[in-house]
Amino acid sequence: MARLIVKNISHCYDRTAAQALDAVSFSVEQGQRLCIAGANGSGKSTLLHIIASCVKPSSGEISIENEGGAKGRAGIVFQEPDNQLFMPTVWEDVAFGIIKKGANPEEARERALAALAEVDAAHLAERAPHNLSGGEKQRAALAGALIMERDILLLDEPTAALDPRARKNLINLLKNQRRTTIIASHDLDMALELADRVIFLHQGRIAADCPVPGLLLDEDFLQTIALELPLAVCGTFRKTHSKVRFSSAQTP
Repeated sequence: MARLIVKNISHCYDRTAAQALDAVSFSVEQGQRLCIAGANGSGKSTLLHIIASCVKPSSGEISIENEGGAKGRAGIVFQEPDNQLFMPTVWEDVAFGIIKKGANPEEARERALAALAEVDAAHLAERAPHNLSGGEKQRAALAGALIMERDILLLDEPTAALDPRARKNLINLLKNQRRTTIIASHDLDMALELADRVIFLHQGRIAADCPVPGLLLDEDFLQTIALELPLAVCGTFRKTHSKVRFSSAQTP
């Protein structure tokens, strides 16, 4: 587990484009499950890629401190699992990272099978990744991130291409993870069910930062940042909960 500190991160992809992120600051404590929520184009994926060191920010700093005080690292599962799956078999894909770091084939296979078992996907070990369903690909990609034993797990729109059962299975898997976990998504029902806390991004800035359920129940606020109430909030659930408002100030 690890603590993440995001300090004054700004990013622009080119001189003619608007800033993808503008002075974003927050921290995430060890073991916390955070959802970064926002409409398409709000900066969610850019922020995740910066935390994962896939993109260098235009300005600002990212630091990850593990329990021993040493510098930690984050592992990411991309929105499209196909971007991470390219080997002949699933177990080879899962083991790819540790083999590149020096693990011998026997050790790598053993650890890959253990990582697949952790996400209830050991039966996929010998399958070809391109023949998997969307949910199976997501599990394989997640196993590939877990095997690297990063301090923080990052997931970019993990439920985007999943059917209802695969989505439910993924959420249950993530509930059992004890790592610090950060999920970028506009799936507010997942945030309501899984996250401890939600940060709302709008046009590259933090619009609000609150515990769950918080502003996930505030229809007026959500509409101002181009989001809709979670489906679970409608009907009976909605009638039994009053609106809860929080400060929209950024958390340093």
